Amino acid sequence: MLIRYNKAFEKIAMGLLSFMPKEKDLKKLQETIKLYETEKKWRLFLWKEEEDVIGLVGVQLFGESSIEVQHISVNPSHRFEGVGTQMIKALHEYYADYEIGPNKDTESFYKQCEL
Repeated sequence: MLIRYNKAFEKIAMGLLSFMPKEKDLKKLQETIKLYETEKKWRLFLWKEEEDVIGLVGVQLFGESSIEVQHISVNPSHRFEGVGTQMIKALHEYYADYEIGPNKDTESFYKQCEL
């Protein structure tokens, strides 16, 4: 299930973001989380199955009709189970009236989702 990020999930979100190649540095992670917490056009979602948060997807809104996927990450112990694809599909349902696409860092995975 896709849920909106809130401060209570900060450590979990930072852990998941740290799996992204450009988010390894602690200072960079903190800056990214702050961006999602303070900027209205940046939104972070977590993927929860049962009681565990196992993935996240972050987006940036452009105007009233376009979204770019900035981050996508799945806990390594849950990879290759279709979690990332489920998150992208849920994002498309959540933002049904928006055109959604990847940025250069998420493009290769996004294309594999076969939407």
